Amino acid sequence: MELLSLNKTTYAERNYAENQTISDVFILVGFSHLNELQILLFLVLLVVYLLALMGNLLIIFVIKVNPSLHTPMYFFLVHLSAVEICYVTNVFPQMLVHLLVEDKTISIMGCAAQADVTIVMGQTECCLLAAMAYDRYVAICHPLHYTTFMSGRVCALLAGASWFVGFSVALVQTVWLFSLPFCGSNVIHHFFCDLPPMMKMSCADTSKNELMLLIVSVLFILGPVFLIILSYVLIISTILRLPSAEGRRKAFSTCSSHLMLVTLFYGASLFTYLVPKSSSIPESGQLISLMTSILIPLSNPIIYTLRNKEVKAALRKITERTSFHASG
Repeated sequence: MELLSLNKTTYAERNYAENQTISDVFILVGFSHLNELQILLFLVLLVVYLLALMGNLLIIFVIKVNPSLHTPMYFFLVHLSAVEICYVTNVFPQMLVHLLVEDKTISIMGCAAQADVTIVMGQTECCLLAAMAYDRYVAICHPLHYTTFMSGRVCALLAGASWFVGFSVALVQTVWLFSLPFCGSNVIHHFFCDLPPMMKMSCADTSKNELMLLIVSVLFILGPVFLIILSYVLIISTILRLPSAEGRRKAFSTCSSHLMLVTLFYGASLFTYLVPKSSSIPESGQLISLMTSILIPLSNPIIYTLRNKEVKAALRKITERTSFHASG
């Protein structure tokens, strides 16, 4: 009898949840649990947002005004900076507003748009990092054919393909996700609309969606990873055959910045989505996502301004030219 009663209760709860279809807004809980510390977090994240925005805009500006940087590697870096600008602008402004106001709602269409842009930027960055790895492979393994293999047309095609794949994958995943019914509570225990927490809110069978998500991930996320690994296997084997230690050092140095970006991007992504989080402490998952959301957009300008000699030289020239005109 107790088992029968439990089954009836479970069925009643499920039936009730299915009848409570969410059709208007979601509530992004975010960091509400921090109470008075939300103001301090607002100030910190505002500084981070402005630094990421200005840092990536500076990278684009420096590359555009310096003809010496009009090379394939920096062409892809411009696109990478554009990706980071779009990402932080998609996530941070609303998060900052929600830290200041009581109303932490977002419309379903707004949530779909935010999830879509997040997927576009993540997928496009995967492809751009693969394109940059290919560029380093050609530069080191086939230097005599570099200008042919990495012509302006080829670079434009690779960058265009990266954005096309990003938009296509995001459109498919977003349509799949938001075609599902969302039932029961409309509270999202996150600071922005991301795929995993949204999937959990569906009251429909998501097994097919999860299977398709896995297929898409294997093809369009692990695909670029495989290309990056293959490129660096060939690069390393070529570098190790160089006769002089100085030549090997210079060859490795041309790849160091890109390798750091790849390591940070994939390391942070794996940590965010694959590390188990306690279901009883959803705030731990939010904190991990926040740290990666800060780390990745800031890493691009930091790595390419503090560690890259060519960009530092270009910045120095701009500074000297500005000072000369100001004094004149």
